Amino acid sequence: MKKVSLKYTHENSIARILLQDGRGNVLDHIMIEELQSLFNDFKGKSDIKLITFEGAGKHFSFGASVEEHKKEFAAAMLKGFHQLFYSLRDLSIPTAAIISGQCLGGGLELALMCNFIFADKTAKFGQPEIALGVFPPPASIILPEKIGLAKAEELLLTGKTISSDEAKSIGLINHVLEDKLSLNAWVDEWICVNIVPKSASSLRFAVKAVRVKFNHVLSNFLPQLEQLYINQLIESHDANEGINSFLEKRKPVWENQ
Repeated sequence: MKKVSLKYTHENSIARILLQDGRGNVLDHIMIEELQSLFNDFKGKSDIKLITFEGAGKHFSFGASVEEHKKEFAAAMLKGFHQLFYSLRDLSIPTAAIISGQCLGGGLELALMCNFIFADKTAKFGQPEIALGVFPPPASIILPEKIGLAKAEELLLTGKTISSDEAKSIGLINHVLEDKLSLNAWVDEWICVNIVPKSASSLRFAVKAVRVKFNHVLSNFLPQLEQLYINQLIESHDANEGINSFLEKRKPVWENQ
């Protein structure tokens, strides 16, 4: 079974992507490749006005595969994952993440790349990478752009998880609904009112315009952080200890180097 499914709604103007791996919708290399294939296909579809991302089941995504963060896989994993961000940048199609349950790590990074984030009261948001001895390159760039440096540093350096209400209060997400059912109904109405009446072409120009600085920052700094991760971080003892201890279900033994 595919780890990503796609359906079109609203006369094929809305592309709705569902993450569905059956175990927390982990963004492993298979799911990343399937997403990239969809993004490649979207290049030739000029009628798409919005791409939405949702998670099957109770959770949006537990994040990227920890197994694929191991030293021997890290470079390939980051390259494939970061290409998703470059592809969404280049498409310039408006995007929305619709969140229930856990939205962590790479899952939150994918949501952060979207123009809109809508959630219900079950949603939990966090970048817990620091607890594993690593850091999240896209979030390290996108979070400060979206919510300011002070709040971004709090999330990135503590690794804490926050509720949907707190996420709304700091400007991380746009709207909170009571539960998944009411969230989906609200989003459908929001799409009909705010997206469907617009020109698909003009929406893309508007995304390019509003993100002219954001895209410049992402394009210039994400490659730098990818190299910092691959060439320095993953060569350190503690980054490998953090990943291995998580996989071995034990407490990490830091050497502070």
